Amino acid sequence: MKILKILAIVALIALIVIQFFPKNYNQSETIPASDFIASYNPPKEVEAILRASCYDCHSNNTEYPWYNRVQPVNWYLADHVDEGKSELNFSEFGEYSQKRKDHKLEELIKEVKNDKMPLDEYTWLHQEAKLTDDDKKVLMDWVATIQTE
Repeated sequence: MKILKILAIVALIALIVIQFFPKNYNQSETIPASDFIASYNPPKEVEAILRASCYDCHSNNTEYPWYNRVQPVNWYLADHVDEGKSELNFSEFGEYSQKRKDHKLEELIKEVKNDKMPLDEYTWLHQEAKLTDDDKKVLMDWVATIQTE
């Protein structure tokens, strides 16, 4: 029993100590000209879908939940956002080559169509990010209009 008490105290101290080692926040003061929404000026409905369902993980400006202030949650979210941005970064979309833009737009349609995005672990806590069938159709139809042949 004494060993369990010692382990609990060590775990509590470790939890307190890691609170002093947060990751940097993925937040920008400005929206660059290369931003997807700034570049393509989508209809308001499409913009709302992108902001609610995509931009937290796929842009340079994440709106963090309150629980992000607690470690190790902050580390997990930071890694998750970094991974999302490495796949597609809407803040830097305008800087992509045309070939890469077209490929990313094809992937976007495929991921949304196959219910791969947004991720389930994101929508569990962010119900507003879930895409309805109508949202998917609106988004995919509009994206198809901006793709080059």
